[in-house]
Amino acid sequence: MTTISAVHGVLPRHRYPQAQLTELFGRLCLPDKAARAVANRFHASARVATRHLALPIERYEAIDDFTAANDAFLSAAVDLGCEAALAALADAGLTPSDVDLVMSTTVTGFAVPSLEARIASRIGMRPDVKRLPLVGLGCLAGAAGIARLHDFLHGWPNSVAMLVSIELCSLTVQRKDASAANMIASGLFGDGAAAVIAVGEGHSTAAAGPRVVDSVSHLYQDTERAMGWDIGSTGLKIVLGAEVPDLVHEYLAGDVERLLAPHGLKTGDIARWICHPGGPKVIEAIQTELGLDEDDLAMTWRSLDRIGNLSSASVLHVFADTLADRPASEGDWGVVMAMGPGFCAELVLLRW
Repeated sequence: MTTISAVHGVLPRHRYPQAQLTELFGRLCLPDKAARAVANRFHASARVATRHLALPIERYEAIDDFTAANDAFLSAAVDLGCEAALAALADAGLTPSDVDLVMSTTVTGFAVPSLEARIASRIGMRPDVKRLPLVGLGCLAGAAGIARLHDFLHGWPNSVAMLVSIELCSLTVQRKDASAANMIASGLFGDGAAAVIAVGEGHSTAAAGPRVVDSVSHLYQDTERAMGWDIGSTGLKIVLGAEVPDLVHEYLAGDVERLLAPHGLKTGDIARWICHPGGPKVIEAIQTELGLDEDDLAMTWRSLDRIGNLSSASVLHVFADTLADRPASEGDWGVVMAMGPGFCAELVLLRW
């Protein structure tokens, strides 16, 4: 089995209360007072207290097109990704030259060469390191990335693999867009990064850390417009359908059963639920469908409050918080799960 040796989340140093970010959004994007009032209500209901921005708040006034936004993304994303990667390696007791596969994921900017290539060069990975950029998975990619690390290490059990997630959601906010989707997203999403270090069962450090036992993927039919981007001259315009919580109600319990049943498990056997903080309605739907309470998802709720939804990096921050603040006992079972564009779900079964 794959062992998760380290999970480390990092955040930009620019941290602001929700009210200040709501004011910024209204000033940049909503000149109409009625629209601002609606946005204020959306932001107040998001259960987000503070978020971090890739740039100082005063610099957002000058970002007036997609080129400027993506240039800012490239600079900040590589810096933050290097910070996350080096910290996770240090936590695992490894060095950049130990990494055999580096995988990156982002959905908030474009980079060719891709982010993991830029990170690998800067921090000193070997020239023969294998690279795999994941693009387009959005919020799903934190959980999916862990599953794909596991797939690789199943075939290369003596290897070290790294996932680096970098999401700078603030650089995608659309000016002059009074849609409900833009209002909701601007009150929910934040900026951050995270890195995961995993080793195969033949590696010398494989004895320490939770192990990946299994994973399940589910791509739901006819749901392409539930979540994603419309890409145009102004950049990345959020697609965020009202049906997302309904999809959780319809499918998630069955997805969890597909993951657990082959191992003789039920939801009551799971000691650690590591869930992506998709937003209050999504988290509440997860609790309802799986028969969980707010304490079961306390790390998810806390992450939403403190840093918002970081797209693919969020579930990894919840994972890191869980490892630090809710240590598991030997033999405990855990589930990592996220949902995202497709629309789809990815679930990973862990055992300590």
